[in-house]
Amino acid sequence: MRLVRRIVEVRELVGEARRNGLRIGLVPTMGFLHEGHLSLVDRCRELSDLVVMSIFVNPLQFGPSEDLESYPRDMERDLALAEGRRVDLVFAPANEELYPEPPTAVVAPRRLADRLCGASRPGHFEGVLTVVAKLFGIVQPDVSVFGQKDFQQAVLIQRMVSDLNMAVRVEVAPTVREPDGLAMSSRNAYLSGDERARAVSISQALAWAVAAFRSGERDAGLLRSQIRVRLDAVGGVDVEYVEAVSARDLEPVSSAAADTVMAIAARIGSTRLIDNACLGNPDPGLAKLL
Repeated sequence: MRLVRRIVEVRELVGEARRNGLRIGLVPTMGFLHEGHLSLVDRCRELSDLVVMSIFVNPLQFGPSEDLESYPRDMERDLALAEGRRVDLVFAPANEELYPEPPTAVVAPRRLADRLCGASRPGHFEGVLTVVAKLFGIVQPDVSVFGQKDFQQAVLIQRMVSDLNMAVRVEVAPTVREPDGLAMSSRNAYLSGDERARAVSISQALAWAVAAFRSGERDAGLLRSQIRVRLDAVGGVDVEYVEAVSARDLEPVSSAAADTVMAIAARIGSTRLIDNACLGNPDPGLAKLL
């Protein structure tokens, strides 16, 4: 495994691989790796010959009062985990390498970014799309893999690739969960013991919605309201949103269907957590909770 810090080095190494006929894969991350990230590496390995992982805590996607400075970091551990999963190349630039000056040109989403997480995090998805577009331009991957837990992000990246005619396939891999169902997230490290116990209620509520849908419930409003009832009953779960949306365009739906995504954002203590489930797609981690 090679660790590189500079854009020119990435381009040289990837360019050589491409000249040798290798298919290039990219897994963008902000580090503090867990099994969810590593599952993306596994999928990328299936789809490509050279796996590139980026590790970069992107300042553009953090708001003024968000956790940029305290976001968990452990580069030594990250590199060991990446090597153990057979990542070929880790690109871990300094801020000054990706943003030598405040950017003049950014990727500003016009649609789909003003709802769900975008409603409470203005500018967040502009930051996400901008850094992903930069990484795509630097690495020029054939395929890039993202996780379903960040579902809105994945949809927006897919739309950016389509709208801007980028030559990269965007693959969305299933959410990886802890044994008790909690979606893996770097921010889980913020949770105290009591908060961690309450956090499981999010995945439990999603498992209930999936079971209700499979039993014939199609009233999206009822699914939403019952999820809130279950979260409110736990105590200490400050719900930001519970929504039922179309998987394609994130539009709210009144009648649930197989491609309906139930999405939740909530704060437990100071930690903001998100999770989702596509009602018609099996999620083994949620199935264990039924």
